[in-house]
Amino acid sequence: MSPFLAELLGTMLLILLGNGVVANVLLTGTKGNNAGWLVITTAWGLSVFVGVTVAGPYSGAHLNPAVTIGLALAGKFVWSSVLPYIAAQFLGAFIGASLVWLMYIDHFRRTNNPAAILSVFCTGPAVRNYFSNIASEIIGAFVLVFVVFFITGAEITPTKTPVGLGSVGALPVALLVWVIGLSLGGTTGYAINPVRDLGPRIVHALLPIKNKGDSDWSYAWIPVIGPILGAALAALLYLYIR
Repeated sequence: MSPFLAELLGTMLLILLGNGVVANVLLTGTKGNNAGWLVITTAWGLSVFVGVTVAGPYSGAHLNPAVTIGLALAGKFVWSSVLPYIAAQFLGAFIGASLVWLMYIDHFRRTNNPAAILSVFCTGPAVRNYFSNIASEIIGAFVLVFVVFFITGAEITPTKTPVGLGSVGALPVALLVWVIGLSLGGTTGYAINPVRDLGPRIVHALLPIKNKGDSDWSYAWIPVIGPILGAALAALLYLYIR
């Protein structure tokens, strides 16, 4: 397991389970149809737990270019590894979104709502206002990356001997993503991750999905640029207060 493969597999699982719950809630005829926002945000948080559990020991489980860039800006990650990590994350997101389509292919065929189909793959604003939309993504990603800087391993005091938590060590970031979704996700669907949106959006554009409509490329830059700006602001503030 190399760091590249770990980021690919972790991101693939993140998108498979995260976009998968959106498919389960929105597509016609599924067992989870109309289950609601709480189900979606909870599953997204748990999908982060799964991805971090797999990738964490080998790559640090960034699973998100905004996290990778934010850590590099803060001096916690080497810049030479940034592009390989982002490439792995993008490929993993692409594969994960393709697997969601394969998993729910019968329900995609029965769904006549292009907006619901698009929402399975990528985010979109509840109210289309590019200024407030990008502000939402900046704020959400800022919270994500800033809090990640302060997540530490368990310790025994006063000697501060680290306690190995195993897979449970993935729980803090999962809870973080969950609360971001519950509290800040209602405006844009909280992409807070460029590849989480761009990779599946490309899959949506390429796949022969019935009734799919267009891929809303006029909005696609917001969930890419917004999280990166939010991560950069989080890194700058962290460096300032450190």
